[in-house]
Amino acid sequence: MTIEMLPPRMRIVRHPLKYRLLEVRKVDRLTPSTVRVTFGGPALEGFCQQAPTDHVKLCFAESGAELPVEPVIRDDTWMDAPVEPITRDYTVRYYRPEAQELDVDMVLHGDGVGSAWAAQAEPGMRLGVLGPRGSEILPMVHDWYLLAAEETALPALGRWLEMLPAGVRVLAFAEVPGPQDEQHFTTAADCTLTWLHRGDAPAGTSDLLERAVRAAELPAGGLGYAWIAGEAGTLKPIRRYLRRDLGMAKEQVDIDGYWKRGVENHDHHSDEEHEHA
Repeated sequence: MTIEMLPPRMRIVRHPLKYRLLEVRKVDRLTPSTVRVTFGGPALEGFCQQAPTDHVKLCFAESGAELPVEPVIRDDTWMDAPVEPITRDYTVRYYRPEAQELDVDMVLHGDGVGSAWAAQAEPGMRLGVLGPRGSEILPMVHDWYLLAAEETALPALGRWLEMLPAGVRVLAFAEVPGPQDEQHFTTAADCTLTWLHRGDAPAGTSDLLERAVRAAELPAGGLGYAWIAGEAGTLKPIRRYLRRDLGMAKEQVDIDGYWKRGVENHDHHSDEEHEHA
């Protein structure tokens, strides 16, 4: 009798919801399109992060104001208020508790709130940070992994590669404007990372990730897991391919629409855009 291994389920670990006003300690231009901002301060005491996709809400000040509006939190819940803070979601890149430092990588594209702030960020500036609200923890016991991301999801891709077990087989694809936007990631996994250059095409308009995923020679046996993140519209055909064509189980696929063209402050937590497909 053959016993088939069931895909492990992801579990959600909730963290206490806390707002922190932090100061910029350092700003590094990683590539022409990405800025790493290092935040610091004693308010980071007790900060929680456990999974590759852990993210925070950065709270930005209104035009002309020095500090952001502080969100109203009661009984571990973010409450409605007469004036709500301006927020955008960003992945935690690195957290160093001993130094009380938090790194967030911010993409420079368009004239959005986050991009505009990152373009002129400098040490001494202050910004609000809310969360993480929780961690999506996946038992990393799969035989192989398929990872794909465009530049907004590169911080999470980097965390995946750094956290995966030594020697596990990984096929990874990363879409960026050009070779000057490639980043260096370290990993103990047996990883093949392919950079995809879309050139002058606007972000969120190419099918590079879809074509790469369809052409990928995935291992024939074993239990696999796919994590794909980027512009929501470009991910739908990838979701269909993995689930319908390849027959991967719901628990084996995580599709996350980090943003959506033409939509400000897109909610990537919605069932449509973020689902374990």
